[in-house]
Amino acid sequence: MRLFKYLFWILYRIWFYILVAIPIIVLFPLLFISILKEAWYPFFFKLARIWAKFILAGMGFVWKIEYEQVLEEGKSYMFIANHTSMADIMLMLVSTKNPFVFVGKKELVKIPLFGFFYKRTCILVDRSSERSRKAVFLRAQSRLKQGLSICIFPEGGVPEDEDIVLDTFKDGAFRLAINHQIPVVPMSFLDNKKRFSYTLFSGSPGKMRVKVHPFIETKGLAIQDTKAVNEKAKSVIRNQLNLFYK
Repeated sequence: MRLFKYLFWILYRIWFYILVAIPIIVLFPLLFISILKEAWYPFFFKLARIWAKFILAGMGFVWKIEYEQVLEEGKSYMFIANHTSMADIMLMLVSTKNPFVFVGKKELVKIPLFGFFYKRTCILVDRSSERSRKAVFLRAQSRLKQGLSICIFPEGGVPEDEDIVLDTFKDGAFRLAINHQIPVVPMSFLDNKKRFSYTLFSGSPGKMRVKVHPFIETKGLAIQDTKAVNEKAKSVIRNQLNLFYK
């Protein structure tokens, strides 16, 4: 019986990567056209949401999003969430219709097909390079001026120890939000670790719940308030996760 479980988990992982590739191949001409100009990014974002829904549905994930505050169309936000799964990117894409740009690690560029578009649409950061981290602010500023939002997973990666419910938040997302006076939107991804963590022999179809918490306003705040906003955002998500994992 255990052998069948291991076989399922291996095939389930392979199936995930097949699902990642299929819509990219099918939609490649449209995706390629949509990245030729930065002004066309909202169209690319719509295609990316189709891609994300295809993957989640194909994996047997049923997402449910609860909004404690409604997002305004055409307004820029800083979206943040806890990071535990390869499916976090897809779930974030289906959680809001407001076009946003991911700030993510450059290592994902190496993934075939996905990496081609990831490199050309996301703001890449090499966390070992101070110069790279500074460049993120300039690119984010450009995107925000276009009316887009930004998405950052502030833990900076997935904790290697899966017993860690929520890792330390880095300040970058909150500094950016304060610099541009945009609201921080904390989100709690409740089921992703159980559904599809980075552990090879794990995962299963089922529900994926998202809690979109009340926004943290940054208007009137200064850079000195970064730590306070960081702690407030982390506290909101941590409290929700603690309730869930009880």
